[in-house]
Amino acid sequence: MTTMRRFIFILSLLCTIGYAAQATIKLPALISDNMVLQQQSVVTLWGWASPGEKISVEVSWNKKKYAAVADLNGNWYLKVKTAKAGGPYSISFTGENNITVKNVLLGEVWLASGQSNMEFPVGKSEGWRNGVHNYATEIPKANYPDIRMIDVPNLVADSIKNDFVGQWKVCDTANVKEFSGVAYFFSKEILASTGYPIGIINSTWGGTPAESWTKRSVLESDTGFAHILDRYQKLLNDYPAAYQKYKTDLEQWKADTSSNKKRSPSAPLGSGWNKSPSKLYNGMIAPLINYKIKGVIWYQGESNAEYAWQYRRLFPAMIKSWREDFKDIGMPFYFVQITPHKGQNPVIREAQLFSWQTVAKTGMVVTTDYGDTNNIHPRNKEVVGKRFSLWALKNQYGKKNIEASGPVYKKMKVEGNKIRLYFDHDKGLVAKDGKPMQQFSIAAANDTTFVPAQAIIENNSVLIWSDAVQQPADVRYGWQNVPAAELYNSAGLPATPFRTDKRTVPTQGKE
Repeated sequence: MTTMRRFIFILSLLCTIGYAAQATIKLPALISDNMVLQQQSVVTLWGWASPGEKISVEVSWNKKKYAAVADLNGNWYLKVKTAKAGGPYSISFTGENNITVKNVLLGEVWLASGQSNMEFPVGKSEGWRNGVHNYATEIPKANYPDIRMIDVPNLVADSIKNDFVGQWKVCDTANVKEFSGVAYFFSKEILASTGYPIGIINSTWGGTPAESWTKRSVLESDTGFAHILDRYQKLLNDYPAAYQKYKTDLEQWKADTSSNKKRSPSAPLGSGWNKSPSKLYNGMIAPLINYKIKGVIWYQGESNAEYAWQYRRLFPAMIKSWREDFKDIGMPFYFVQITPHKGQNPVIREAQLFSWQTVAKTGMVVTTDYGDTNNIHPRNKEVVGKRFSLWALKNQYGKKNIEASGPVYKKMKVEGNKIRLYFDHDKGLVAKDGKPMQQFSIAAANDTTFVPAQAIIENNSVLIWSDAVQQPADVRYGWQNVPAAELYNSAGLPATPFRTDKRTVPTQGKE
């Protein structure tokens, strides 16, 4: 064989091998062994193949065969109706190659997302990941084969991604250590109450703001978010000079041999920053939107506290966008009102309360009784997971007699030199441990200062007054960085912090 013919033969062989590799069916990470599919619904199965390739699919819960043809870009999709909760089942995919996905359960699929308090794992590992409060006793008994979880790797992406690297893991004593603590306890409660298998998609990253999880078109379509994009663009514009300064400072630091040597300089933030607008949506939410889910549980807000007033618009916009992308406008979206911490202002909690009160099909978990002044990662994730489950059990799983919320301010009435407050979710109002409540403050109409007030529960309302304020106009409760929970209802759930006034507050106007 001549050299030229050998070259042509090898080139032809390589092309053939490349075509064969391209022609094989490829499935996304979500469609893999141990997966959980949403029961009694129409789900999407999808993947990639050679353009024009015919794919047949067979599911073992109904023995039906389904067919799809890959489009010009190699994408294929098909819709499959799922049966009631159960399994294990299998799904067979046939094209140029065959793939069988095994140990599939039909059950309830929830997306757990947000920042570090949702990411916080059950088991103890490095750094702030110091385990849930009862991990030593919880892990040895965590054998729940009907609970599955898949982790989406952290990814800052400039463009929309359609897949990620990951695998579904069955809940056992080895795997549970890496499970989201909040999502694990949530799953346990739903499983125990309904018997349904639970699948959790864990897409979380510590220290990230809501704008990172919101797609670019949403941020561009609202002038109220212009400052988010402007701040980011300025960071990118300043990066080259900042990086040159960093290199100079680093060389000087390396050359310093003195005994009082300072810490090494920090590299400047650039396009790979995990707080970059939209880039976590691109890499960590967009790959999920074909997958049918029951709803979302969300724990985030700490990283937006500096711009808390803006969060009143940003968070609802993100929720609306996700619902549109998952093609479920009524998709349940439950979230945590961030816990007390010295660095978290009350305005961010108010923004979350505002979101709950103005966005349909949402619910808020109040955690003022389980915060930690000095630790932004309180370890009692069990109480958070259980309170999340109350919302889902009540609204999605027919447990109508459950109370999911603590008292929520409804209206007020001035009675001479006192103010009477009325609440929703007010059955059995009670003060914690029967002690006097000290979280209420009161002010006259023209006063900028709220003074401590006395408070008593009377006729299932709360009567507020102070001898220092003879003509009261407004009341606040728990309006501080580290509020204490004092007012509860008979369900043992704490009241959310609130204010009756419309005075300008910190971060208002800060964009």
